[in-house]
Amino acid sequence: MKNRKETKLGFREKFIIVCPAVILVILAFVVAYYFVDPVPPRRITIGCGPPEGANYKFAQTYREILSRKGIALELRNTAGSAENLKLLGAQAGGVDVAFVQGSMKSLARDSDLVSLGSLFFEPLWIFHRRNLALQRMPDLKGLRLAVGEEGSGTKILTMRLLRLNGVNSENTAILSSGYQKAADMLLNGEVDAAFFVSTHLSPYVTKLIDSKSVNLMGLERAEAYALIHHYLYILKVPEGVIDFAANIPDHDLTLVAPTTQLVARSDLHPALINLLLMAAKIVHKFGGEFEREGEFPTPKYLDFKLSAEAERFYRYGPPFLQRYLPFWVAIVVSRATILLLPLVAVVLPLFKFMPLLYRWRMRSKIYRWYSKLRAFDPERHKAEATEDLQGYLVKLNGIEEKVSDISVPLSFSEELYHLRMHIGMLQSKLKQMIENQEMEK
Repeated sequence: MKNRKETKLGFREKFIIVCPAVILVILAFVVAYYFVDPVPPRRITIGCGPPEGANYKFAQTYREILSRKGIALELRNTAGSAENLKLLGAQAGGVDVAFVQGSMKSLARDSDLVSLGSLFFEPLWIFHRRNLALQRMPDLKGLRLAVGEEGSGTKILTMRLLRLNGVNSENTAILSSGYQKAADMLLNGEVDAAFFVSTHLSPYVTKLIDSKSVNLMGLERAEAYALIHHYLYILKVPEGVIDFAANIPDHDLTLVAPTTQLVARSDLHPALINLLLMAAKIVHKFGGEFEREGEFPTPKYLDFKLSAEAERFYRYGPPFLQRYLPFWVAIVVSRATILLLPLVAVVLPLFKFMPLLYRWRMRSKIYRWYSKLRAFDPERHKAEATEDLQGYLVKLNGIEEKVSDISVPLSFSEELYHLRMHIGMLQSKLKQMIENQEMEK
């Protein structure tokens, strides 16, 4: 019975020590889990403009790259940047990320949108019929102008510049149309000039450049436009740079250009931000006629706040695990690493501390009685009366009874036996002193 009791009590002591430790570990894991990002979604949507635009072709390449990482990128055709911003701010049925032309922030309803960086310059191309001698934008007054589709960044930028020059719908025929339709209308003589904010890679821009019936018009006072609208940058097009043999253009031209940014919802998963930027570095690394190799993507030329995760990407590169491991393996390892932090920070120290705590608790059950035994030392009571010594002996016997109920594991039995032996020694001395005093009487 005694052994069973000692076993039960030993288990109880261990439970008292282990239970708080287990609770502490669980709390540590709960706190760690709070800081673990959820698993990224396997499907996201990108707003990429009309199918004939360069952004749509870029988005197709993004889709191919992300598909190799196990992420499905759904392409959403839109009229352009303005519609993309509406979809980014939509509560339902929107997009997660989109190509957005610089200068569009004022149209954003959602102030929490973030930029992942600029990707390339998108010059403002102004093509006009060759038989028209146009030098400056005021010369466009009274003509038929295709200014871009409703919801496109082209129309918004074009109308801002036209208004600066006194050109508006009251004195000029302003036509809203898609890029391809505007190019066809210009080639067919249905409009006198057409505006496009696009890269030189767009098929309609290439078609118009190669056409013998239209000319590309530069912008005089480009510096003034860029000074008024800080999101515009000046681009130089030297004579013959597009086609040396045909000498296109036949004189130096100056263009203005916003940049195209990759804009995302603020809650886009950080791992997907890194994945998109890794794709952007592949797609836009070599630039084009207006971008130097390695210049884009860049955290410059932004009118939306740069994402914190994107800022880390530009400063330090992709996360270490995503550089060397498959995407989903990196996600699992990253999450596991964060969850294992409590093991390193809490559990391992507990493994070292708990045996010490257990040893201290077992010994404290024994050694706390020594402070009480000091009061029964016979050497301190030689001068006291017999009845006082008898009272001490009664109290000491009471301590002996309590000590006899102490249960400790076998590894601490030696200390317990020493305590009982010391109590017995004190009892013997007190009894001897009591006998001596009675004999003296």
